[in-house]
Amino acid sequence: MVGLGKWACTVDSMFFRGEVVVNIFEKDGSYDFELELPGVDIPEYTIKSIEVTDDSLSAVVSVAMLGKDAQLDIDFEDDSFTGIIKIPFIGKIKLKDGHRI
Repeated sequence: MVGLGKWACTVDSMFFRGEVVVNIFEKDGSYDFELELPGVDIPEYTIKSIEVTDDSLSAVVSVAMLGKDAQLDIDFEDDSFTGIIKIPFIGKIKLKDGHRI
């Protein structure tokens, strides 16, 4: 399964600046993930779908607080990644300098 493990990246948006940690793991034969944003209460979310290719992962995530879905797209290369998350009412947020930790 592509991308399993603990990853970190830099985010620079109007709402958060700093390092984000995401743990991507297998749960009951499917992908799941947990986010860590220091000093931020992460709103409740549900993973609606995840599509995986050889080196990329795309997820649709329902964010209860927004009442809308966010779109996450990550491209992996060895122990690094780049990505973007599209959040309704906020816009696109680039995931920079992604690396395995």
